[in-house]
Amino acid sequence: MAAIMMMKMKYIFWIAAALIGYSYLGYPAWLWLRSRWSPRPVRRGFVESSAAPAVSAVMVVRNEEAVIARKLENLLTLDYPQAKLDVVVVSDGSSDRTPAILADYARDSALPTGAPTRVRTLLKAVSQGKAAGLNDAIKLASGEVLLFTDARQQIESGALRLLLENFADLDVGAASGELMLGDPTSGETGKGMGLYWRIEKKIRELESASGSVAGATGAIYCARRSLLDASPLPQGTILDDVLLPMQIVRQGFRVVFDARARAWDSPDLGESREFSRKVRTLSGNYQLLQLAPWLLSSENAIRFEFVSHKLSRLAVPFALLALLIASMFLPQPLYRAALGAQLAFYALSLAALAGVKIGPLSRIADPARTFVVLNSAALVAFINFVTGRKAVWVR
Repeated sequence: MAAIMMMKMKYIFWIAAALIGYSYLGYPAWLWLRSRWSPRPVRRGFVESSAAPAVSAVMVVRNEEAVIARKLENLLTLDYPQAKLDVVVVSDGSSDRTPAILADYARDSALPTGAPTRVRTLLKAVSQGKAAGLNDAIKLASGEVLLFTDARQQIESGALRLLLENFADLDVGAASGELMLGDPTSGETGKGMGLYWRIEKKIRELESASGSVAGATGAIYCARRSLLDASPLPQGTILDDVLLPMQIVRQGFRVVFDARARAWDSPDLGESREFSRKVRTLSGNYQLLQLAPWLLSSENAIRFEFVSHKLSRLAVPFALLALLIASMFLPQPLYRAALGAQLAFYALSLAALAGVKIGPLSRIADPARTFVVLNSAALVAFINFVTGRKAVWVR
C-alpha cells in the first residue's frame, strides 16, 4: 500500500512539474521554434498623411478627473493628421468632475476649419460597466480604424502611425501595441511586475511572429471598424481586450503585436490595487469560457495558443500546491532537494512581501514575490468563479 502511495505521489509530482514547466518555459520555447520554421511576417506599409485612414480613439472612463485632461491632450497631439483623428469618450456613471472636463473638451476641440469637434462624449448618469460603454463608443465612432486605450497610460507620439502600418497587410484585423511599465526618461523597470510583463510581452511577440496573439494590450491597440459590428460585447465582459481581438480572429483575420508602438504606465499602482486588478483579469479568463464557449472549439483558429497562454496558467496554482505536497511525502534525495528549493523560494517571496532586505538575494526575492502574488490572485479568481462572485471594474 505504501509503495502504491509513493508511486502515485511521484506521478503527481512529475505531472505538476510538467504543467508548471510547460506554462512558463515549454510554451514559449515552442513558439520560438515555430517562429523560426514557420514565420508569418506582417507586410507593413508606410502611412502617408494624404492617404491616412480616419481613426477614432475610443475610451470608457469612470471618475478619472485626475488624469482625463492629460489623456485627451495626449490623444489630440499624436503625430497624425488632425482632420483624420477624433476621440470618443464614454463616461460610465462618473460622480466626480470627469463629465465637466469632457464637456469642456467637446466644446473647445473643433478644428480651425470649422470641421466638427474632435472630442465626442456620451455621459451616462448610471454606470452600466465598461463593456456596455465600449459597445456605445463603437457605435458612435466614425473612423475606419478604432484606437482602443485607457485613461491612465500615455501613448508615444508616433505610436498610432506605427500601428496603422500593419493594416497594409489585408490579413491583419487588429494590431496591438506594447505597454511599458516605467518612465519614458529612465526606461522600463526590470523588477517584480515589470519583469513578469516583459516575459508576457515576449510571448505575445512570438505568437505574432508566426500567427496571432491571444488578446491585445488594452492600453493601446487598433482594430478595423468593419470587424467590430457583428458581435457586441456581452454585458459585464471583463476582458474586452481579449474577447474583441478573438472575435476578429474568428472572422479569419490576424491579431498582431507591434513592439514599436508604445504606451507608458506606472509599474507600481500599490499592492492592494495591483492585486485586485490581477484577480479581475484572471477572473475574466474564467468568464470567457462562459461567455464564448466557441473559444475551445474548432471555430477558434488559435485554440491551442489560447489554452496554452490564457488557461494553462489558471491551473498553475493547483500544480504548485500538488508539487509541494508530493515533495513532502517522497523521501528520495531528488524530491527532498525539490522540497528545499520550494521552501526557500516561498521564504524569499515572504521576505520581499515583508520588505526585508536580504542583500544580493533581493534580486531573486522580488520576482519570487511577484510569482507568488500572481498565483495567489489566480486562486482568488477561481474562488470567485466557483462561488459566482463578480469581479468589479477596477479603474
